[in-house]
Amino acid sequence: MHLPRAALEDWMRDFYFDTAIDLGSSGVQCWSLGELRRLLGITAEELDGIALDDSPSYGGPALRRAIADRFAAGDTDRVMATHGSTEAIFVVMNALLSAGDEVVVVDPAYHSLTSVAEAIGCRLVPWRLRPETGFRPDIGELRALVTPRTRMIVANFPHNPTGAHLTREQFDELLALVDGHDLHLVWDAAFAELVHGHEPLPDPSTLHDRCVGLGTMSKAYGLPGTRVGWCLAAPEILARLVPLRDALTICVSPLTEHLAARALDGADVLLADRRAQASRNLERLEEWAGDNADLVSWTRPWGGVTAFPAFPGVADTEDLCRELGRRHDVLLVPGSGFGHLDRVRLGFGGAEDRFAEGLTRLRKALAERRVAC
Repeated sequence: MHLPRAALEDWMRDFYFDTAIDLGSSGVQCWSLGELRRLLGITAEELDGIALDDSPSYGGPALRRAIADRFAAGDTDRVMATHGSTEAIFVVMNALLSAGDEVVVVDPAYHSLTSVAEAIGCRLVPWRLRPETGFRPDIGELRALVTPRTRMIVANFPHNPTGAHLTREQFDELLALVDGHDLHLVWDAAFAELVHGHEPLPDPSTLHDRCVGLGTMSKAYGLPGTRVGWCLAAPEILARLVPLRDALTICVSPLTEHLAARALDGADVLLADRRAQASRNLERLEEWAGDNADLVSWTRPWGGVTAFPAFPGVADTEDLCRELGRRHDVLLVPGSGFGHLDRVRLGFGGAEDRFAEGLTRLRKALAERRVAC
């Protein structure tokens, strides 16, 4: 396999750790260990009792139970813990796909959702979310893309980076499409618990044995440093992942497993705080976009904590994002990493004071560019 470079990760490497204000990330504000211990009642004695040994191939029992209780109707046999959702994507695609298979992938997409299948030698068929329709997904268009050669549909809703989402009716149509074809649905649910004004959708893996659900502690839970994710699937699918797990990572750390399990057990506490913060930031973003309608064009997201705006007169946003990083100490991600040169990924999950200051600096940079032109 020869994986292409990930433009998004290259950009994050250059600017994520070296800027004071983050307007580009796709998750909520991260928790510190101290905050986590205080909110969830994690004691020093509890942490001291963790043996730093290997964990079982499918994940420790406490973590699998916590994942199953929240996302898999309590069925631990359908749960495997992974090193973030990135490992889950890699092992699932390598287990279920072969060179020459046809894979329908939502476009734009997070790079791993396309690059792994491409490296295997699959033929990628883009299911495009279009700016002219506000990036709303069209199930009719998806249905037309599926052929007898299609072996997988890959979707991530709520969507990164646009914030688009499916209605429950569309979700049911998608499951009916899976049921009518010899294929798997890989459902990246990293943002499943971050929806705005809508009910979260169930994980499709609980409704159909050819659906595979992926999740992570990185986005809604603000714990990317745990590197804990999961794969939800029928037991026979999970069994096919074990040889790949053995060749890659063996297991997940019992220390981060423990923190993830406790966070999932106390999910309602963690999510309530970060959802409220994201909601306030989204309202601020909407007001800012309205006040600066001559500088920005956007569609309000249905879910997640990212928007995908364009800036009239800026055909390629890389120079703007580079200028923001170097001159204004702000991380903003250019849309080139998602195949849209004229757009940016703008994250609104961070601390409210920094988010407000970031928008102020972004407006200043846009205004300066307009004057210079």
